[in-house]
Amino acid sequence: MAYAGQYKASPKWGYHMEAQFRMDNQLAQNLQNLFRVGAAYHLSDTKNVTAGYALVNTYSAVADDYFKENRLWEQYQFTTKWSKDILINRFRLEQRWVEQFGVSEIGQTVSETAYQNRFRVLNRFLWHLTQLKSDKEELYVVVQNELFATLGQNKVNSKVIDQNRLLVGFGLNYNNTIRLELGYLNHYLTSSSAPNVMNHTVSISLFHNIVL
Repeated sequence: MAYAGQYKASPKWGYHMEAQFRMDNQLAQNLQNLFRVGAAYHLSDTKNVTAGYALVNTYSAVADDYFKENRLWEQYQFTTKWSKDILINRFRLEQRWVEQFGVSEIGQTVSETAYQNRFRVLNRFLWHLTQLKSDKEELYVVVQNELFATLGQNKVNSKVIDQNRLLVGFGLNYNNTIRLELGYLNHYLTSSSAPNVMNHTVSISLFHNIVL
């Protein structure tokens, strides 16, 4: 489940607020939560740059505890429109400080912080299907893929491809201010210390775009 809000405070400046919660199959265990904020500068109606901070808490079954990640991020995004269809391309850099758990010689759980640079490329296509009760209500198909790549040597993940997220779903757009999306997320994760994992997830997202 995710919420992402884009708030435009002036013709050039705005801010971003986001929260994500990832649960297990029984919706009993919160596997990860993410909170992201940022300041955005609009180069034009279709291009913007954003920078900010994110806090991530991820559950470790081995330690039966959450490890924290502090993250700085910078991105460039541009949007292309054809009639009622939309293509969004986003390029994001991340500087990550990730807490890692280990076990000492006497069996106690210990932690240390590892640093990683990561690059993300998102391609997101919104294909118009039909209008609903009014011109302000639209049903569309969303297809997106985001590739995560590791930059340089680090202790978080030594593999070049960190993960990949493929999403296919349907969305409801109201007046270009609120979008509700439901879809299937194929989430592939690699690891330098454990087997690679592929998760099959139901994704629910709410997007909010407001001019203040």
